[in-house]
Amino acid sequence: MPWVYLFVAGLLEVAWASAMKQSEGFTRALPTLIMIVTMIGSFGLLALAMRSLPLGTAYMIWTGIGAVGAFTVGIWFLGEPLTQMRAIAALMIVAGIITMKLAS
Repeated sequence: MPWVYLFVAGLLEVAWASAMKQSEGFTRALPTLIMIVTMIGSFGLLALAMRSLPLGTAYMIWTGIGAVGAFTVGIWFLGEPLTQMRAIAALMIVAGIITMKLAS
């Protein structure tokens, strides 16, 4: 179950980061509220996952899911550029996440 908590926490990290962008500096109420709620959920599930998983593993995978997820949302929904270097960087993060999971 801790891996499920961690995965969902990572997805919620993507949600709160995306909502933060949409809040336009906390000037829009609904995206700000969504950000706060998903942030609390993300941190809560991360804390549950850390009951069983090592700190370094849990935190690295959580931030990796968030980073790659936010990168993907930025490209697909916000029109951010997909350059070769950015794609390579994202693939390296994914490789690190996979390696960390295999090492656990």
